[in-house]
Amino acid sequence: MVTGESLAHLATEPVNSRCESGKTCHGLATCVGTFSFMTSFPHAKSGRAAHDWLRRRPGPRGIAEARLVISRGCVALVLAAGLAACGFQLRGTAAYSFESVFVSAPAAPSLASELNRAIASGSSARLAPTAESAQVVLELPSVLDDKEVLSLTAGGSVREYQLITRIAFRLHDKQGNDWLPPGEIVIRRSYTFNETQVLARDLQEQRLRRDMQTDVVQQLVRRLQAAKGPA
Repeated sequence: MVTGESLAHLATEPVNSRCESGKTCHGLATCVGTFSFMTSFPHAKSGRAAHDWLRRRPGPRGIAEARLVISRGCVALVLAAGLAACGFQLRGTAAYSFESVFVSAPAAPSLASELNRAIASGSSARLAPTAESAQVVLELPSVLDDKEVLSLTAGGSVREYQLITRIAFRLHDKQGNDWLPPGEIVIRRSYTFNETQVLARDLQEQRLRRDMQTDVVQQLVRRLQAAKGPA
């Protein structure tokens, strides 16, 4: 396994390659360290500046500094390779297998608006204005909000409520082929009820409902990313 330390041992070994400066390098640290130096020291305007900086550090001190620069560069490259291998993507860069989508959610316009914003924000798909012009259609035929008693006090009064949101969904193309089979997303949130603070309770319930809607949108986006066309 190649490490920053093993590369650093080659810092003084001659190699027959040329850097950006056009000069023959006298050590692997001079070439390899150039990239790490430029990422570590923004004031370096070019590879030539990094090359000259490394060559002006003779002796043990220069080798130690070159080792440090190389080690930092190797760690950065290993981390980048690991993130790429595990499929890491920056937030908001969703990739879909379809080119366009229409969201049909007549029973939940607020949910549809938030979902449209999430899809349009930095994704590979575009929003279609109509179902006929879209490659696939995401249908949300049923959106139900419910509330039930979760626990009671010793005197029989309500102490805790549970909010429930159920979303039915289906993703299909114009030919009726399923890209995602019909499914359901269920979100639950609970909160403590205090009958002496009715206004605070209502505000808390509204906030929880907004959080639940955002959770639904995130789950739908993940499912859309996993959708595949018919074989």
